[in-house]
Amino acid sequence: MNRAKLLAARLRASEDRPYLASALFALTIVPTEHVPTMGVDRHWRCYVNPSFVDEHAVPELAAVWIHEVSHLLREHHRRAENLPAEYRADPYRVNLAQDCEINDDLVADGLPLPGSPALPATFALAPGRLFEQYLPGIPPTRSTRVNCGSGAHGVAQLWDVPPGAVASVSPTEAGSLRRLTASRIRDHLRRRGHVPAGWQRWAQAVLEPTVDWRQVLAGSVRRAVGSAAGAVDYSYRRPSRRSASQPRVVLPSLRRPLPAIAVVIDTSESMSEDDLADAVAEVVGVLRGVGVSGNRVTVLACDAAVHVAQRVSTVEQLTLAGGGGTDLRVGIAAALAGTPRPDIVIVLTDGATPWPETPVAARVIAGLIGATPPPPPPWIEAVRIGDAA
Repeated sequence: MNRAKLLAARLRASEDRPYLASALFALTIVPTEHVPTMGVDRHWRCYVNPSFVDEHAVPELAAVWIHEVSHLLREHHRRAENLPAEYRADPYRVNLAQDCEINDDLVADGLPLPGSPALPATFALAPGRLFEQYLPGIPPTRSTRVNCGSGAHGVAQLWDVPPGAVASVSPTEAGSLRRLTASRIRDHLRRRGHVPAGWQRWAQAVLEPTVDWRQVLAGSVRRAVGSAAGAVDYSYRRPSRRSASQPRVVLPSLRRPLPAIAVVIDTSESMSEDDLADAVAEVVGVLRGVGVSGNRVTVLACDAAVHVAQRVSTVEQLTLAGGGGTDLRVGIAAALAGTPRPDIVIVLTDGATPWPETPVAARVIAGLIGATPPPPPPWIEAVRIGDAA
């Protein structure tokens, strides 16, 4: 393989796009005739076909270097693993969508990608989106065999070398490279340099990550549900199997109770009805997603008094009454006085309410709605609702 030419192309890529230099030079070159052109694996090994190097000029090879390292910086292999099975079964289709995410930036930035690179316009799609958004608009692949390797679509390839056989980058080192690259993109912009819009968005997401509040809430509820469901008690409803060894004695068995959940909704005048409806719908969806059925959920509408307390299985059954002042201590107390007493109380509010001064006999999760809600007491777990789409 013409290694000097390939290395010259990488040097040119790093000089033309200096914010990518550290990532580019972290790649280990593995020559192989099995890869169609160039490809990467998740360990930051770059597989290169020697014929491909011979057939293309240095500027084109530099563009391909940037294309391949983009798959790794954007963690395409990890994101591909989170796709539904119907997409994962067609890695070439996934690869095409990933190339659309990358190439619209590279072509707009003037990089001479060889051949006919996959672009959003190829599939009548809008530019500037993530590959997950492009996938539904890309038909299943039949003749097209775009293959940037397991570092892109996440499916192991025959040319992948065994772990440890060639120098590689660990996941921790890869994370550091991503943060370093994002920081250099930001510095480049501050010096009035030009960076494609896609890289700007990527850098912002790395340096200022937003967390989907639904995932945070689901995690909080799962922990609380696991704690409640893990509690056990003795019951004589179903005698213990050990009773067979003692015919004259009925031994109780251990039971695992199902957790009950109460949702206290702030319906005071300061709360937007649209915000409330959206938040309640999302929370009900989160509860359903973690396995809490509707008959275990009681919803209380509260401002300075409790107006409605009802069990709901769908959002359409919910009645939101109120519109006065705010004192959600009343709603929390009413929830705890219910039967069965809830193990978890979720409070949806803008935070403009007094809270109980001391911890109550249930786990309390506050779903805070609005731009700058005041925080609840430290013993209440807070989740900012609406921080991420």
